[in-house]
Amino acid sequence: MNLWEAVVLGAVQGLSEFLPISSSGHLILIPWIFGWKDPGLAFDVFLHLGTALALILYFFGDLWRIFTAGLASLWERRVGFEIDRLLFWWIFIGTLPAVVAGFLFGDYIEAHFRSPLLVAFFLASVGFLIFWMDWQYPSTRTIEEMTGLEAFLIGLAQACALIPGVSRSGSTLAMARRLGFNRHAAARFSFLLSVPIVFGALALEGRKLVGHLGGEVGLDYMVGGLLSSFIVGILSIHFLLQFLKQSSLMVFAWYRLMVAAGIVMMSLFFNRS
Repeated sequence: MNLWEAVVLGAVQGLSEFLPISSSGHLILIPWIFGWKDPGLAFDVFLHLGTALALILYFFGDLWRIFTAGLASLWERRVGFEIDRLLFWWIFIGTLPAVVAGFLFGDYIEAHFRSPLLVAFFLASVGFLIFWMDWQYPSTRTIEEMTGLEAFLIGLAQACALIPGVSRSGSTLAMARRLGFNRHAAARFSFLLSVPIVFGALALEGRKLVGHLGGEVGLDYMVGGLLSSFIVGILSIHFLLQFLKQSSLMVFAWYRLMVAAGIVMMSLFFNRS
């Protein structure tokens, strides 16, 4: 790996982690398209650390309020009706499906769902789903109107993102739109809901990392990838939140469909497998 590849993969992670286009799918596809070698687990951990830090920095104020409100709720042994307390519990409830799915199916999915053609299938499938949900259902509800059941349903959608090509933000945005939340509210809750999962996945990968830092990818390249994913991640979060205030998700649905079609064409006509 050279520094250019590290920066490109970091930028891909920063973009695709937060836009509804699938980070795991793109991190499989980019090396496949350009014939790059797998940079390994350590590099992957550094990329995810970059986007995790981007989440914390961008939403630090929100996360601190929600965390302290949650602690107060636990101390007083009551939920109450304050939005930050409710969000603490909605995030907790919404995280449970992904934790259970990851524990039961994570290793199997990692071993059997990394084919570019499978990525293309799920990119296209969720692309159609985003297109339908965003066009068919109204944008009327705000995050303050969410219920525990709705948080759980959005969490179920997030659990599906274990499959490369599905996209965590894509699946949660589609479900939130189906439940009638406006696009900005859907995106904000999607980002907040991702924090425990992003850091949980990072912790699991970090445990596997012991003994890998001396591998093929140098520490300078890993730091380059981290910085790239961090900077692009912050820009991606800000872009999506601002974009969805006035625009729809259609552009992302079309992008997913075009990428899926491109993968199929490369597989058929260029003998890529």
